[in-house]
Amino acid sequence: MKLLFDQNISHRILPLLPDQFSGSTSVKKEDLINAYDKQIWDFARLNNYIIVTQDSDFNDLNTLFGFPPKIIWIRTGNLKTKAILDILIDNYSDLQKFESDNELGCFEIIKL
Repeated sequence: MKLLFDQNISHRILPLLPDQFSGSTSVKKEDLINAYDKQIWDFARLNNYIIVTQDSDFNDLNTLFGFPPKIIWIRTGNLKTKAILDILIDNYSDLQKFESDNELGCFEIIKL
């Protein structure tokens, strides 16, 4: 599963990712740190990434333009990188189902 981490998630997550997320990258690594959301969305679409974010902007783009790319929207407030990693690993089986489901464009993870 190829993930593209938005700028609100540290690029330091990349070396911590297990093999099932191989091929993942970040907006910083792809020199998209100051890009508009639509540019990041287009990059993800063209390169078959699922965007991982903590804000609603990319879900709004999916509402306007459809998907791909798919969005993983982590709605938890600010978390440390390790906590985000744990959330992705803990939800991996559901994320696999989401990735293969042609009817779903956004997977929301909500932790209160």
